[in-house]
Amino acid sequence: MSYLSLTSWSLHRHLGPLSWSKWDHDKKEIVTEVEEQPLNLELVELPGVLSEKGFQAVEIVHAHFHSTELDYLQKLGQSIKESGIRFYALLIDYGDISTSDPIRKEKDMDFIKSWIDVASIVGAEHVRVVSGEASPKDKVALQRASVQFTEICAYAKKKGVGVLTENFRSLASTSENCLFLLEHTDLTGLISDFGNFSGPNKVDSLKETLPKSKSVHVKALTTRDGEVDKEELENCLALLRDADYTGPLTLVYDEPGDVWKGINKVKDIVKKHI
Repeated sequence: MSYLSLTSWSLHRHLGPLSWSKWDHDKKEIVTEVEEQPLNLELVELPGVLSEKGFQAVEIVHAHFHSTELDYLQKLGQSIKESGIRFYALLIDYGDISTSDPIRKEKDMDFIKSWIDVASIVGAEHVRVVSGEASPKDKVALQRASVQFTEICAYAKKKGVGVLTENFRSLASTSENCLFLLEHTDLTGLISDFGNFSGPNKVDSLKETLPKSKSVHVKALTTRDGEVDKEELENCLALLRDADYTGPLTLVYDEPGDVWKGINKVKDIVKKHI
């Protein structure tokens, strides 16, 4: 049976500054760019809030961590444990394992492994690793990514953490590439995001990845007047039954206005499919 989850990205305008990791091509190193946001809710308070609002799991974007010091990570882990919800996935939003640049490959791999360490300390069940920024038509890059995933998965296994990838960014923007990576690596599974496939093949692509998915990101599209496109969302949710999907339904909401009001609109629609 599926269950409700929320990504921290849905609250990115409330959880304080975002620490984005970027590749500096000139310096050949990873740099951090801080995006200022209001701090209306501490990350360590989020699990308790979500539990009170009826969620059973959370997925947290790495940029929302205000520290990677041990005491902070232990405090967050304790908060999640006390809330009774699952920390299903730590979403690592940086890293290009499809790159042909040996310097970037080494530094990005070290970066990803460092966040696997964080996931292990806090108690995340999985990490989401981006497959890469190469063109989806670049089969050499796809093979490079599969080799890197083999190393990443072996490292994560020692830490007790599963590894997922998502139909996110260029390389994994096709169902064909998502399934190739799953079949040729030790990935735990896929994340299918309703909003990341687009065009006339969207439904067919979801039909292909959903049966292999361990998490679904329920990203609702909106109409011209800013309302949730209920019909489009219902059509995507209807695919879950044929896929025999039983994992978390992670709500992704990023529209202007009262964010909790918007989240609840999506939540009310999703609950009908649980």
